[in-house]
Amino acid sequence: MPILTAIVLAAFVGYGAAWYTGSIEGNFALLLFLATVVTGLYWLADRFIFLPRRRAAAQALTEQRARRRAELAAQGITKVDDENLDTARERLLAQPWWLDWTAGLFPVILIVFLLRSFVVEPFKIPSGSMIPTLLIGDLILVNKFTYGLRLPVVNTQVTQGNPIQRGDVVVFRYPPKPSVDYIKRVIGLPGDEVSYLNKRLTINGKEVPQTAVSDFFDESTMEYFKQFNEQLGDVHHNIIVDTRRAAFIGNPDQFQYRDQCRYSIEGVTCKVPEGHYFMMGDNRDNSLDSRYWGFVPNGNIVGKAFFVWMNFGNLGRIGPFK
Repeated sequence: MPILTAIVLAAFVGYGAAWYTGSIEGNFALLLFLATVVTGLYWLADRFIFLPRRRAAAQALTEQRARRRAELAAQGITKVDDENLDTARERLLAQPWWLDWTAGLFPVILIVFLLRSFVVEPFKIPSGSMIPTLLIGDLILVNKFTYGLRLPVVNTQVTQGNPIQRGDVVVFRYPPKPSVDYIKRVIGLPGDEVSYLNKRLTINGKEVPQTAVSDFFDESTMEYFKQFNEQLGDVHHNIIVDTRRAAFIGNPDQFQYRDQCRYSIEGVTCKVPEGHYFMMGDNRDNSLDSRYWGFVPNGNIVGKAFFVWMNFGNLGRIGPFK
């Protein structure tokens, strides 16, 4: 078992190293699932096989010491220079290194797996596509049960939750590359007709209310941008617009249901298919979103983002957002 365990641990370390160096494309959900299964098997083996053996060995040592002392006492010898019995028992009952690094870690790994899979999952904002709502470096929490529980790794929905609403900030698997997680705002629901023409948003023929507010200074680019307060359903949020950029959507991908979108020099109009969503970033001119790569299937939804729990460069960022 020590040799087998060393091979298993080396495989995990090798996978992590290859992922870190970019040699392979890692999947943390799969890695955590496998770690939970492997350590769980070791935990079960320890509980029902190895621990009873260690306890039997400790009990045998206790009985052996008792018989030896009884024999010596019968010979009139009362002082015995033996190793402390409690210390010897502790050594026999202790997990060997190969169980300490597997079965011993199982409870912690299991808790992390359950919390991350079914309660909340942490993410880090890597880009400025959601400025001004979310800034680069924000560490956020994503609710994993609001839209219904999903099985880890395969992401299959198993319970009904609240329906996704326009204006929700959602983490999802990037359709062209599902191993990558994206975060955007829900603009269009299944059946909606979404138009973004001349940098104004229209849903089902009605222009989305928009009010100009003070310009936004983006510290990541050291530039000022026009800022507006937009209302999607009951959600009020701010967006920024780069007036120097054209409204034209350049080089959109050839995605599924591409025929549901009409591109022009003014922008794009799309009819959202059933079971799909249209996503956009709040940084409207600096966001690679549904305008470029298409619709997000319901099966790609990960959860609803709702809280910034840390930004090491700006502690004032901590708190909920919409």
